[in-house]
Amino acid sequence: MKISLYLFLFAAPFLLDAQAPSAEEILARVDANALSKSKIVTSKMIIHGRRGSRTVEAKSWQRNNTDSFTEYLAPAREKGTKMLKLDDRLWTYSPATDRTILISGHMLRQSVMGSDLSYEDMMEDPKLLNSYDAVINGSEKVMDRDTWVLDLTAKTSDLAYHKRRIWVDKERFIVLKGNLYAKSGKLLKQVVVEKTARVDGRWTAMAMTFKDMLKHGDGTRMEVDSIRFNPDIPAHIFSKAALRR
Repeated sequence: MKISLYLFLFAAPFLLDAQAPSAEEILARVDANALSKSKIVTSKMIIHGRRGSRTVEAKSWQRNNTDSFTEYLAPAREKGTKMLKLDDRLWTYSPATDRTILISGHMLRQSVMGSDLSYEDMMEDPKLLNSYDAVINGSEKVMDRDTWVLDLTAKTSDLAYHKRRIWVDKERFIVLKGNLYAKSGKLLKQVVVEKTARVDGRWTAMAMTFKDMLKHGDGTRMEVDSIRFNPDIPAHIFSKAALRR
């Protein structure tokens, strides 16, 4: 009996290690939890700048993780501004100038509405497994949750961030924190999730702060007011004609 107990205690850590998912399996679970064939989101973007804070409200429609359409609802100065992403192309429409502009090249590095997010951030493939190789680099507590720490390295040289470090909830498979790095190793941006909720059977971030580490200020806080997964969305939403409607 003592020998059996000794063998169990000796073998238990190895059994646990054998049952732990691989880095690729963790990323696949993160992607499956976060992504859907379609999504409708209403949100607030609270931008903290040198001269104070302002809030921008928006509604977004997303399809197949590649296409999205966003309409800004408030404040009055931004109301009616629209953004359309189709695969690797991005257009914006401004009612003030009645112009539609294709965002490309160096323009992709510009800030969206003065926030800590760039257009380049919006063009990244949301499926991490497509873009990064991953290794597990330990475990840590984040928001009183047990997380895996994963180090990600870009599979290609054209990504905005060559490396990422993400903290993934071990039970819910949601990213609770992320550091985004240049190829030199310089920390460019940080994302910290502050509130999560279970919606339609999956865990999702409901409030988070993005911080451009190269800028002054307290970052940009994103708050999700409502979110629907897998709704039916008319195809005409994802068209250039919709920008002027």
